[in-house]
Amino acid sequence: MIRDAGPEDCAAVAALWNPVIRDTPITFTTLEKTVAGLQQTLAEKAAAGFPFLVAEVAGAVAGFATYGAFRNGPGYARTAEHTIILGPGARGTGLGRALMAALEARARAAGLHSLIAGVSAENPAGRAFHAAIGFAEIAVLPEVGYKFGRYMDLVLMQKRFA
Repeated sequence: MIRDAGPEDCAAVAALWNPVIRDTPITFTTLEKTVAGLQQTLAEKAAAGFPFLVAEVAGAVAGFATYGAFRNGPGYARTAEHTIILGPGARGTGLGRALMAALEARARAAGLHSLIAGVSAENPAGRAFHAAIGFAEIAVLPEVGYKFGRYMDLVLMQKRFA
């Protein structure tokens, strides 16, 4: 089941997100998420009209997807950047595709023209996933991320809606 996240989901979201932050080059951030911080993020996204979706499997949060502003300013208002994270057991099950389909439906309903994915070049599975659901690689930003004592490239991928 895919549904809107609520404050009660923030501990589960943090439990999914923090190992990715702590242990992988999938995201360049090193700041782990807190329940209070995620609750604030949910409130801010709701106030801005941005969705934050969770996917439940057997009553437990197995993944989430959200989007927010790509860049500030009215000229960018029809483009958003998204985040999707799945728990290890949910990968390869179709849950990511279902989450993205629900997120894209919200984006289209909100009048967005495109979604942007910022994918670490060290995340080939993320790049392949996005390509499989219709995102095109549009740019590589060399050495813009720094984590684990090394610089990493960021691949920008875009899906435009008709």
